[in-house]
Order: sequence, then structure tokens, then C-alpha cells
Amino acid sequence: MTDTLDVLARYLAAAGDPPQLLPARQQMAFTLGFHIILVPFGVALTTLMLVANHRGLRRGDADALLLARRWSKVAAVLFAVGAITGTVLSFELGILWPGLMGRYGAAFGFPFAIEGLFFFLEAIFVSIYIYGWDRLPPWAHFWTGVPVALSSIGGAAAVIAANSWMNQPGGFTLRGGRVVAVRPAQVFFNGAFWWEFLHMLLAAYIVAGFVVASVYAVGMLRGRTSRYHRTGFLIGFVTAAATLPLQVIVGDTIARYVFQSEPAKFAAVELLPATGTHVPETLGGVLVGGRVRYGIPVPDMASLLAGFRPSTRILGLDAIPARVRPSDQAVSTVHLAFDVMVGLSFALLALAVWFLWLWWRRHPLAQQRWFLRCCAVSGLAALACLETGWIVTEVGRQPWTVVGYLLTRDAATTQGNLWLLFAAVLVIYVAVGAGAVTVLLSMKRRWEAEGDDSVAVPYGPGSGSDPAGLPAGAGK
Repeated sequence: MTDTLDVLARYLAAAGDPPQLLPARQQMAFTLGFHIILVPFGVALTTLMLVANHRGLRRGDADALLLARRWSKVAAVLFAVGAITGTVLSFELGILWPGLMGRYGAAFGFPFAIEGLFFFLEAIFVSIYIYGWDRLPPWAHFWTGVPVALSSIGGAAAVIAANSWMNQPGGFTLRGGRVVAVRPAQVFFNGAFWWEFLHMLLAAYIVAGFVVASVYAVGMLRGRTSRYHRTGFLIGFVTAAATLPLQVIVGDTIARYVFQSEPAKFAAVELLPATGTHVPETLGGVLVGGRVRYGIPVPDMASLLAGFRPSTRILGLDAIPARVRPSDQAVSTVHLAFDVMVGLSFALLALAVWFLWLWWRRHPLAQQRWFLRCCAVSGLAALACLETGWIVTEVGRQPWTVVGYLLTRDAATTQGNLWLLFAAVLVIYVAVGAGAVTVLLSMKRRWEAEGDDSVAVPYGPGSGSDPAGLPAGAGK
């Protein structure tokens, strides 16, 4: 009888959803999923660019300088696309989710104000860095790139602060359903901020590193085995491979944090319908009618990972009130996304170990065809990890927009035809994405036509200049 009442309550709640909720969620999911791909390149590609630039100046390495210059142009293109898609997301918060901005904008909006400052700082120094390649002294030019990397990290931290606040809201006083006082530091540095920010920061370096490495791995498979390609591959791959073990540790710690502070999300991750001990780790599977189907259980493993003991008690979905319990579809989505994220992460870790073994045995990379083939798809695997990780974060919070305070159905707009708006946004994003890909491919073709060895590089060997700090004939 209780089960019947729970099902009825959830049906009635779903029936009361505003008609604009579905298109609002679909549009936000699409635009956020598109934009999140660009974030690692804004955060980490600029750092890789500076690594190559520093190496070129410190060691007189012409190949590294050429890589830095070309990567800076790629970063500029992706920055422009990110500026467009990020601006659209900002407008969407007000258009699609007036319930969120109207009730909690005084608190939720604060991190976005900080993000705006970092964005303008990044835009200014990106322009200076690109313009300064042939116009500034070498080390002065290098230092103009440092604020680019730092401001991109600061901007990402601000956005993560807003997102983590929705998971662990705090720093505000609510009276009569309205925010009457805000404590900015507590809003920004909320309970979930540091873990989410560190997780995203490490993910940015992993994604950017593997994507860069995959580009040069493809080139090496096609016979482009010059020092230029090897250097580009190694800067990207080593950065990603060195970051991965840290991410595994951080991810494991975050899982236990979610177990303690977000029981509904943890139950979804573990595909756990009922509270209990000796909980198995379910690989694959979906939730159908409140029951696990098609999964492979690993006995006691979830309890061991959560509390280091098989007897650890984990709250299941039955502990969540029916009116705010996530649907079977949402639970299955979170669980499968988590499985994909973890599975691909360990596959990439195995690839990093393989590289370490090749380096220890001193095997020439250009001759390791199967290793290079795996590296060629590592960028796509890293991007899939990024997307599925955000699915776990966003869908795992449902049905809440602000956990414990605001349901998603109460945050959505009730006005207008959002399907038409979604269609327009879809067309714009496809056009912007196609334009960015066209520009990047055009740059790639031009660089391949120029070659890697005969091109004059900025303030380096072959440039006709003799900058301080570069020994004569270095890099030849």
C-alpha cells in the first residue's frame, strides 16, 4: 500500500510540472554540454602554451617556440567561441530559470560577478600576448601570458563556486521566501567548492593534455615524426599522465564526501534502491520500476569504498521522500554516466602506465604503432570523461536546482514557446561550432604546408633577431 501511495505521489508531482520545464532543461543541457568542452582549453591549453614558450626561451628550443605560437592562436579561437557560448548561458539563467534568479539571484549571482572580472582580464591579456609575439622582448612577452592562465583558472573557480553552491547552499539569510542578507565569502567558498574546483581543475589539464597529445599522435601515425611533433606530443601527454593519479585520489575522496553530504546523489551513483549494509558495487545496469536490472554486482564493494567496512550502511533511494525522489530514468543516467567516467579514467591511467614503461625501456615512440593509436583516441576518451562527470553533477542533483530550497520545476519559466528558442539556439551553436572547426582546420592545413623545420619562429633561431637569453644558434 505504501509503495502504491509513493508511486501516486510521484505521478501527481510529475503531472504538476510546468510545460516549459522539459525544453528549458533540454536547452540548458545542450548549451552547457557544448560550453564545457571549451573550458579545459581556456584553463589548461594556455598553461601548455606557456610551458612550451618557457622551454623555448630557457633552452633555445625553436620547436617549442613554434608550438607556443601556434597553440596561442588555437587558444584565441577557442576563447572567442567560449565567450559566445558563455554569454548565451548567462542570458539563459534569467530567461529559462527566473525562479532561481528571482529568489536566489542575490546569492547565486555573486560568483558570476567575479567571473566577469576574470573574463575581461583574460580577454585583455590574450590580446596582448597574441599581439606581442613579434613586438615585445622575449621574456616580457612570456610574462604577459601568465595572467591569461591565472585569470582563466580564476574564472573557472567562480563558475564552480556558483555550481557548488547549488549543491551545498549557504551564506545567505532567507526570510519570507526571499534572500535578505548575503555573506559573499560563504557563498563563494561553500561546503562543496574546494572539492568541485580541484576536481574540475585537474580534469581541465587531463582533457587538454590528452587532446593535444592525440593531435600529434595522429600526425606521428601519418609519418610526421619530426622533433616538433614529438615535443608537442610529450608536453600534452606528460601533463595529462602526471595529473591522472592525483585525479583518481581526489575523485575517490569526493565519492566519500558525496556519501556523507549528498545521500540521494550517492544512491543514484550506486544504483541503490534500498538502504542497507554490505552494499555491492553495481557495474552497468539500470533502474526499472524501482529494481536494478542488467547490472553486475561486486559483493560488498560499495560499502567498502564508502566506509572501508563491508558493514557500512548506505542510504538508498527509499530513504528519500517520494516527492523529491529522483526518477528511475535520472538515477540510471547518473549511474551509467559515473560508470563511463570511471571506466575511461582507468583506461587512460593504463595508457599512462604504458607510456611510463616505454620510457623506462627507451622504446622510440614513433615505432609504437598500437600505443600511438590508443593515444590518438585518448582525447575523445578524456572529453567523454568530462561530459559524463558533469552529467553526474547536474543530473545527480535532480529534482533540485538549489538542494533543499528550490525544486527545478519551481525554477523554470512558465512563459513563451521555449522549443522555438531552443531551435534557434541549436542553429546558432551549430553555426558557431562549424565555423570554429573550419578555422582550426584551415590553420592546420596552412601549418602543414609551411612545414615544421623551415618556418621562422618568433625571436628565435631563424627569426633574424638576437634576443637576450637565447644562445646563438640554439635549437638548430
